[in-house]
Amino acid sequence: MSGGTGDRGLLLVTGGAGFIGSAIVAGALEAGWRVRVLDSLRADVHGGEPDVDPRVDFVRGDVRDAAVVDAALAGVDAVCHQAAKVGLGVDFQDAPDYVDSNEHGTAVLLAAMDRAGVDRLVVASSMVVYGEGSYRTSTGETERPAPRRIADLDAGVFDPRDAAGELLEPQLISEEAPLDPRNVYAITKLTQEHLATSWARSTGGRAAALRYHNVYGPGMPQNTPYAGVASLFRSALQRGEAPRVYEDGAQRRDFVHVRDVAAANLAALDWTAEQPPDTSRAFNVGSGTVHTIGEMAEALAREAGGPEPVVTGEYRAGDVRHVTASSERLRTELRWEPSMSFEEGMREFATAPLRAAVTS
Repeated sequence: MSGGTGDRGLLLVTGGAGFIGSAIVAGALEAGWRVRVLDSLRADVHGGEPDVDPRVDFVRGDVRDAAVVDAALAGVDAVCHQAAKVGLGVDFQDAPDYVDSNEHGTAVLLAAMDRAGVDRLVVASSMVVYGEGSYRTSTGETERPAPRRIADLDAGVFDPRDAAGELLEPQLISEEAPLDPRNVYAITKLTQEHLATSWARSTGGRAAALRYHNVYGPGMPQNTPYAGVASLFRSALQRGEAPRVYEDGAQRRDFVHVRDVAAANLAALDWTAEQPPDTSRAFNVGSGTVHTIGEMAEALAREAGGPEPVVTGEYRAGDVRHVTASSERLRTELRWEPSMSFEEGMREFATAPLRAAVTS
């Protein structure tokens, strides 16, 4: 990420005090943006007051509050929408909060952008919109398997199989793959994308939806039940405990560093400035390198000098087995490249500070 060479305008980052949002803010300031942050500092995400750069115009408020959003959009040139309730949730009782926070909040923001005449948007989406990843059959055909059967999971059969019972081979998934959200969070992320597309068509806006893969790095939430697997492993090691790995640890993922995700957002903002009106496009954001969840746990334990991971064989019915991205579109069209290797990232993250513990 290069330094700024002038005033690029005023950028509003919703959720800009959060894990990914704060990295985007830091990168945007370096790149020459003036930055305003809108964040509600909701208690299930933030432990204590955030450390906000004094150059940032910070607005404490909820993206679902139209009056607050109208005020926050004054003078804004582009919006980077990160505010959302994240993670798989604890149980289905979380569904109303997911829908209200993610879908309603995005609709309020987009309506306000229309009123304010702001026509550039980058919205945070997720790999979860794909459901299970893409697979090849033994004859080389692409297949998207049905959700795994509970009986198979109970028996320790974790890998998807075809109708004949043959093992499927995972492959990288592109933005053109069919979408198959399999939990409430995934549904709300896909709805955010659809809302952004509708906004672009209705108002002549330009929107990029970034489908994040497994983001990790300094400042991850420490103890929220909605935290990602990297944070859970890192928190366990900090307590002197062994990371607990679900299934057999062979789940394939693409772990991408938060600073690389921030750089992708800034590249997407530049891209929106170059597009004609009524443009909306999705981009996978991943490192391009596949690793297993077990490999991540082992690397963190090794770098932290902690106990070896424990592979539990336990599972969560809503989890997918393998999902890894092709980020070729992002690299080609946005001229983005990841800067952090898996080995370097694990070495840093093993001892990096985490976000303050949630206390309420």
